[in-house]
Amino acid sequence: MKTSRPIHPDFQFLLNYKDQEVIELFSDLRQYILDLYPDSNELIYHTHALTAVFSISEKLSDAFCMLPIYTNHLNLGFNKGTLLKDPNKLLTGTGNLIRHIDVKKTSDYRNPKVKALINAAIDFAIKDMDKPTKSIGATISKIKKK
Repeated sequence: MKTSRPIHPDFQFLLNYKDQEVIELFSDLRQYILDLYPDSNELIYHTHALTAVFSISEKLSDAFCMLPIYTNHLNLGFNKGTLLKDPNKLLTGTGNLIRHIDVKKTSDYRNPKVKALINAAIDFAIKDMDKPTKSIGATISKIKKK
């Protein structure tokens, strides 16, 4: 049985300002990622976007994907997307490393092609990690309180 991890209160407070449809989409995609890699650490940020980052360690540099939330949609971002094999041409973007998939409905990510891409990103992050992690399955808030 898969267990759910509660959303951190710092994140939930800011998430509650979003449209209900975006909240539900984020919550489902977050759970989908946690189901694929339950040991991932979740690093949460509020910069230009409210963002949950999923990492195999407590470091941003070991992240395999992220979920930035915008006004009407969110992205499924891949921190080292340019280094991943993307035979189905799912990834978009022009950055040096980061690529993403626009998410507006559950079918944008709940499919075998995206699942394979997420798993490939996890495998890549595990192989690319410098040092063993100190944290497993933790949520780490990087949100600065005012």
